[in-house]
Amino acid sequence: MKKLLFATGVFFTLVSVQAQTAEEIKAEMAPKKDSIAAIQGRVDALQAQLDALPGWKIGAFGTIGGSLSNFNNWFAQGIPNNSSGNIGFTVNAFANLQEDKFFWRNAANLNLAWVKLDDKDDPNDDDRFRQTTDVFNISSLYGRKLSEKFAISTLAEYRTTILSNFNDPGYLDLGIGATWTPIPDLVVVMHPLNYNFVFSKEDTIFESSFGAKIVADYTKQIGVVSFKSNLSMFQSYKSGDLSNWTWTNSFSYTLWKMIGVGFDFGLRSNKQETLNYIVNNAPTPDPSATFDTIDNELQTYWTLGLSYKF
Repeated sequence: MKKLLFATGVFFTLVSVQAQTAEEIKAEMAPKKDSIAAIQGRVDALQAQLDALPGWKIGAFGTIGGSLSNFNNWFAQGIPNNSSGNIGFTVNAFANLQEDKFFWRNAANLNLAWVKLDDKDDPNDDDRFRQTTDVFNISSLYGRKLSEKFAISTLAEYRTTILSNFNDPGYLDLGIGATWTPIPDLVVVMHPLNYNFVFSKEDTIFESSFGAKIVADYTKQIGVVSFKSNLSMFQSYKSGDLSNWTWTNSFSYTLWKMIGVGFDFGLRSNKQETLNYIVNNAPTPDPSATFDTIDNELQTYWTLGLSYKF
């Protein structure tokens, strides 16, 4: 009985000492966490001052995602013998010049992806990697400053696909107006005088027109997190059927050195592209379709995978 009481006493003593030790460690950690937060705050403030200095700022980050698989005699699925794979990548790059009286901002976005499914029991199937995502956008914005936050500006923006239908369609916006930069990381372009050139072999559907251009771009890096959001809108003065908008977003979280996890997604609304697909490229084309008879479905894409910060 004495041995049992002694063992019980020793057990509770050890538990008490361990709990006390854990509390002491947590108490020591708290001020260190506050110190780290204070240091990071000072670093962020210095980075903001650095970003505001005149001169060129150049950078890029991207996302790579992919997988490969192979099945033999896996009878639980519909295609028991197959090899499949998918791969995709996104690159966001910028080169910005900031001076006392003017700025020049240049940006490029590329998002490509391929997929394959090889049915080994079907000698006639397509076993090649096929393009699934194809996004290319490049822009150049020049502004003459009226103040620290407002400028008279001109913008050139070109977007298309590059793997299978380069410049078919392709869109080139040229316009002038004003640019507002309320904070260093946010740029808002408002150009009421803009011409949207549309290049395509299908000239009965795609049409160039005069209208207004609005672009909002936010690019930020906070510690190990980098993200970019870009909204580009064109409102045609001739017809709403000729208007379009695209919203792309990229996020990157660095885990080790320059490698991390990245996520990209995009949304687009373009009635001309929708009509062209239904008339010419759908599995069952409808040559009689018009702008008035179709639904302008929202276009989307997303990519998740490893990221690499350049």
